Amino acid sequence: MQAVRFNPALWFNAGLDWLDERVGIRELVATLLHVVIPRSAHTYYLGGITLFLFGSQAVTGILLSLYYQPTPESAYNSILYIMNELNFGWLIRSVHAWGANLMIIFCILHLLRVVIQGAYKAPREITWMAGMGLLFVTLGFGFTGYLLPWDQRAYWATTVGTEIAAAVPLIGVNIRDFMRGGADVSALTLSRFLGVHMLILPAALIGLLLVHLFIIHQQGLADPHATEEK
Repeated sequence: MQAVRFNPALWFNAGLDWLDERVGIRELVATLLHVVIPRSAHTYYLGGITLFLFGSQAVTGILLSLYYQPTPESAYNSILYIMNELNFGWLIRSVHAWGANLMIIFCILHLLRVVIQGAYKAPREITWMAGMGLLFVTLGFGFTGYLLPWDQRAYWATTVGTEIAAAVPLIGVNIRDFMRGGADVSALTLSRFLGVHMLILPAALIGLLLVHLFIIHQQGLADPHATEEK
């Protein structure tokens, strides 16, 4: 009797065939991936880089959360453990920290490209609004994540940042106290920022991103040269 050899590719294709018979997964994937790219596209990669950086942030953030301890007594020490004792911890945290800055930079560059090329005009207003929402969510990631190391720089930067919100007329103090979870930056602020950073903002970003990509898929990418030719 001949032994049956395990072939991962064969098993994967068999599973894909089984799924395709029931939900048409191959046609769905082909439809989602088919987007016409204009020949004049020289800066359209900025949005793709931003999306790639978000994926990198998600992966490294999940890995960091396995060792991060969100309490004032342990937060900073857990960062020291990740950086100095955990295998490749320094690399994961460095990728996460630099990726956060790069994600904001490329998101802003992507929006500037849209403004310069006039790709925000009708009928792409909803795409533009979703993109602006993604920018604010990305800035929120940077602001809430800055406190998590719980060192002196993070503490006072968050204190100053939340005090800026207090300058809003009439409701500024209420906004500041809501952000902090009280009158001062405390343990409640740390847990609140962590919850927003890891739960609320990712859910908001994924929702806006799906809307953004869906409309782009339906309308196609704007071609400013084609507009000029008309």
